[in-house]
Amino acid sequence: MMVQIDSEIIERCRCGDTIAFRTLVQTYQQMIYSLSVKMLADEEEAKDIVQETFIKAWQSIGVYDGRYSFSTWLYTIASRLCIDRIRKLRFSEPLSDDIAVFEGYASDSNPHRQLESSEWVSVVKVLAGKLSNKQRLVFTLSQLEGLETEEIMRITGMDATQIKSNLSLARKSVREQLIKLGYE
Repeated sequence: MMVQIDSEIIERCRCGDTIAFRTLVQTYQQMIYSLSVKMLADEEEAKDIVQETFIKAWQSIGVYDGRYSFSTWLYTIASRLCIDRIRKLRFSEPLSDDIAVFEGYASDSNPHRQLESSEWVSVVKVLAGKLSNKQRLVFTLSQLEGLETEEIMRITGMDATQIKSNLSLARKSVREQLIKLGYE
């Protein structure tokens, strides 16, 4: 059903219908924000990426290939913008201050200080920030966004072997960092 609605709305967007485009933005902005905040670990930067993603989508909607899902196309735009932003901000430097916040939780046996699932996700996001750009992208799309390999292939342009390799290295790195922090 969503594909049919999208194709009609996309066709209207191609004709310059800003109201139709607003519908697409409202439908997909949370998805793009979620990806961006997980990739960048910064809410303000993520909001900027959401805006930039939809500006690029509006400007290039004429080249969108309707054979593929619109969400995959948006993920591609957003993930590339995130990687560019990471490079610009030199975000790959160690996040030791952020990691130090979680060290106390790992060794504390007090059940009130144990990490809840939302806090656990925060720890993993911070640790993912130390990965290479490709590993971070694949890890985020797979582990944090829950996308399948085929969709990740379309978004990243990587083949299945590259995705599996980057994902394996990312998982290993995050696991090793968790162990160093005292999580088992």
